[in-house]
Amino acid sequence: MESQPNNPLHGIRLDTILNHLVDTYGWAELGERIPIRCFTHNPSIKSSLTFLRKTPWARERVEGLYLKSLRDAKKEGKD
Repeated sequence: MESQPNNPLHGIRLDTILNHLVDTYGWAELGERIPIRCFTHNPSIKSSLTFLRKTPWARERVEGLYLKSLRDAKKEGKD
């Protein structure tokens, strides 16, 4: 396995990212932040994973929100 020291997402599974976002924001807010149907209409982890694995632009937005949520949590911890 290649080393990717500059990639903060290296080694983190998509289902872990999605579960973190659902725990942090809930489905309703997640659907507002990233308005895609798999988050707004009958959401589930399984259907969302299926969609995100096939749709690169949506996956990038989810990964970006995940990194933002980690930065925000880190900031809150320092205050």
